[in-house]
Amino acid sequence: MPKTLNFNGKLLDLSQPRVMGILNVTPDSFFDGGRYTETEKITARVKQIFDEKADIIDVGAFSSRPGSQEITVDEEKKRLSRALEIIRNLYPDAIISVDTYRSEIVKFTHKNFKIDIVNDIYAGNGDEKMFETIADLNLAYIMMHMQGNPSNMQKNPHYENIVSDILKFFSEKIKKATLLGIKDIIVDPGFGFGKTIDHNYELLSGLDEFINIVDYPVLVGISRKSMLYKYLGLTPEQVLPGTISLNTVALQKGASILRVHDVAETVQTVKVFSKLKQF
Repeated sequence: MPKTLNFNGKLLDLSQPRVMGILNVTPDSFFDGGRYTETEKITARVKQIFDEKADIIDVGAFSSRPGSQEITVDEEKKRLSRALEIIRNLYPDAIISVDTYRSEIVKFTHKNFKIDIVNDIYAGNGDEKMFETIADLNLAYIMMHMQGNPSNMQKNPHYENIVSDILKFFSEKIKKATLLGIKDIIVDPGFGFGKTIDHNYELLSGLDEFINIVDYPVLVGISRKSMLYKYLGLTPEQVLPGTISLNTVALQKGASILRVHDVAETVQTVKVFSKLKQF
């Protein structure tokens, strides 16, 4: 498994786990929708993410929660531009990931803001030009597994064996991506995307097996998701302890990047976990 990722010449050492802070500039995301749609609030959130020592910031302009609806390309550009301009002005060398499935958005944000990573929940299935665009621009690429799409993904998802089925999906995707010349690949098994609560826990239980076989850095995004709050009968706001617990399990099983809303708490978790691993 690669121990270093190259983001436009910025090297990120993965010998210890890294933290990706979430910035959702959307009105309708499941946890923080509507919180960061004004310039002042976006700026405060960006500063918080980096003050709390995130390694990467992931900016999303559309909601992918179950049942969410599409937005136009122009609206996605508008939302992203305001946030990316703030980030680049405040932190010119920050490693920026853009959460999008559209190759047109990738080209636009790379040209105007020199983004480093594309975080694609469709793993190329949402836009046939995505893989070649990533390769042409020499960007790092997070490919995520999702059964179906956000509008229908929670309608009776089914797997014969969730770990094996998702490994097969990534085997085909990685082969295609590498043949096209994509060099820096990160794999996201897609917790919460086209999976029941039990599927998610089964996947987390087998995550070490998954990581050993896929042999690429694995990103885990569990933060405040329904596998926690629905199972516990709580709200997303109430499941930070559960999030930290499951992220710790993900670290134990070999996750390289944790994508989170709560950066400071996760940085602490990674720090003490990494200390323990020394012995």
